[in-house]
Amino acid sequence: MRIAVLKERRPGETRVAASPDTVKKFVGLGCRVVVERGAGNAANFSDEDFTAAGATVVIDAVTACADANMVFKVLRPMSAAEGGFDEISILRPGSVLVAHLSAFASKDTVQALAARGVTAFALELMPRISRAQAMDVLSSQSNLAGYKAVIDAAATFGRAMPMMMTAAGTIAPARVLVFGAGVAGLQAIATAKRMGAVVFATDVRYAAKEQVESLGGKFIVVDEEKMKAAETSGGYAKEMDEDFKRKQAEAVRAEVLKADIVVTTALIPGRPAPRLVTADMVANMKVGSVIVDLAAEAGGNVEGVHRDEVITTANGVTIIGYSNMPARLPRDASALFAKNILNFVTPMIDKASATFNINWDDEIVKGTLVAKDGQIVHPGLRG
Repeated sequence: MRIAVLKERRPGETRVAASPDTVKKFVGLGCRVVVERGAGNAANFSDEDFTAAGATVVIDAVTACADANMVFKVLRPMSAAEGGFDEISILRPGSVLVAHLSAFASKDTVQALAARGVTAFALELMPRISRAQAMDVLSSQSNLAGYKAVIDAAATFGRAMPMMMTAAGTIAPARVLVFGAGVAGLQAIATAKRMGAVVFATDVRYAAKEQVESLGGKFIVVDEEKMKAAETSGGYAKEMDEDFKRKQAEAVRAEVLKADIVVTTALIPGRPAPRLVTADMVANMKVGSVIVDLAAEAGGNVEGVHRDEVITTANGVTIIGYSNMPARLPRDASALFAKNILNFVTPMIDKASATFNINWDDEIVKGTLVAKDGQIVHPGLRG
């Protein structure tokens, strides 16, 4: 079994799909690991680190893929249509690609991989089952994104986060509002609380109320009955109807206007991000307030957000719109992403012969497999 780890080429991507620790584990399973030169530099993993772990560092991606049975990447490979270096063309027909493919939003990439004869697994489609938790890249990366969102907001905010009582007077604690109580939102709540802020949170799923309150946050209830029915069997939030969105906007408007920091995290797989904070809300926020929109990659939860930019509005509100927050913590994000891949791939390797032994009927394999034998095979991508 020969595994290739490629350098990421998309703008702003600093992560790498393997770490020295996971390389060592794969080598221990009898695999040969080849890493493209410089693949881990942005994540503070040097070529020497990979070599010491048992990998072979090669000069470029073409050499890495030349005899690879399996290829690891963080983000989907570049295609000829996108310009620049065509990564899909260097993948061997019959090889296996494991990456976050953004399959629903990038069907052309999946089609190109199928046409190339590549067997492709989209890690973002990992089933939300207990057995797959250690393989879930969305959770591991969202956890870091929620943390970094609060850190960035606190660094931008021109005041202290906790209440401080001094001889010169008392400083009131910062007021933080978090939209969405998924993995990113819960981590944002926990981080803001640890920093001493007063935290409020809202989510369309009523089940999130207990989780928010367990972290010390105060949960905003909009429509209890609709909220109780808003969670899918896969653990995601459903998109709500217009009546609920109107009620939600009314319920949280007052909290937005009182907030010092707002963090939005609402994403719907394969769909544009729901608009939660309007331009009117932003225009009426306090001078010096900060908004971090973690849904900027999908159009944003905040009206007026600029993807991958930090802007300040006319009324003095800063809106942070980084589309790839985990890449701002590249070493830890890479280590977790790499461990997710290790946990996903290890059951596919026959330890005695160090060869593929994929159970195509396994729920996790079927849930993430998007291309095989020249065809798009995932039900959600066909047709």
